[in-house]
Amino acid sequence: MALQINTTACDGSDVFWTWILWLLAAFIIGLILGWLLKQIFGGGATTVSHGKDDLTKVEGIGPKIEGLLNNKGIKSYYDLSNTDVATLEKIIEDGGPAYTTHRGKTLTWPAQAKLAEIGQWEELKKWQDVLKGGV
Repeated sequence: MALQINTTACDGSDVFWTWILWLLAAFIIGLILGWLLKQIFGGGATTVSHGKDDLTKVEGIGPKIEGLLNNKGIKSYYDLSNTDVATLEKIIEDGGPAYTTHRGKTLTWPAQAKLAEIGQWEELKKWQDVLKGGV
C-alpha cells in the first residue's frame, strides 16, 4: 500500500510547486539575512587582522624566536594563543640546531599569550616571575 499525498487545493489547482517555491524563497532569504547579520555584528573573524604584537614579552621568546614565529604567520598574541604546542615545537625544531635549547619551553607560550591578548599584564607578570625561560 503506497502512501499518497493530496496536493490539490479546494479549487482543483495543484499547490505542491507553489509551496516548494515559497520554502525555497524563505531559505534563500534566511541565508542572505544570516550573512548580513554576520557581517554587521562581527562574525567575520577569519578576515580580521590582529596586527603585530611584541611576542618577546612572552617569557622564553627572544627576538630570534619571534622572527621564526613571524615567518610562520604567528605575529600577534591572538595568533600565538591559538597555536598548539606541537606546532610551536615544530617551528623551533625547523629553526635548526641553534634553537635546540628552547625545545620543550613552548608549553606555556599560548597561555602567556592569552593573558597578554586580554590585557592581564599583572597576572602575566606574576606568572613570569616564577617561570624560567618559558617553563
